[in-house]
Amino acid sequence: MSDNVILKFDETRTLERGGGVASTPLVIPAVRPDAAFTTGISSFPVGQAAPLHKHNCDEQVTLLSGRAEVEIDGETTELKAYDTTYVTAGVEHCFRNIGDEPMVILWIYGSNKVTRTFAGSDEEVEHLSAADMLVR
Repeated sequence: MSDNVILKFDETRTLERGGGVASTPLVIPAVRPDAAFTTGISSFPVGQAAPLHKHNCDEQVTLLSGRAEVEIDGETTELKAYDTTYVTAGVEHCFRNIGDEPMVILWIYGSNKVTRTFAGSDEEVEHLSAADMLVR
């Protein structure tokens, strides 16, 4: 038996995260409990954004399509397709769709146990849980 996994995107469940934001988890503990990372793809409609937040682990985000701006630790930078960010654990950040088409991002977390803490809150929530809605 092989330890390798092939995920077919069209056969993977997409989660609605509020306001039309949709996330498709890829490598997650349910798929590969011993993986050293967590990955997925999220799509944000025009005008939508992830609220300012931080994670318990490092995160890489690559903009796959659309136009975006990222705010990391109070500094805002515009992004175009394939621009990539690396945000260290504990640093507040957010991504905003500033274009006229959906913003699609690939996210990779450096852990298989990911949490999010929204700015202004001390409550740490499990990534992709019911409490982890991106549009609040």
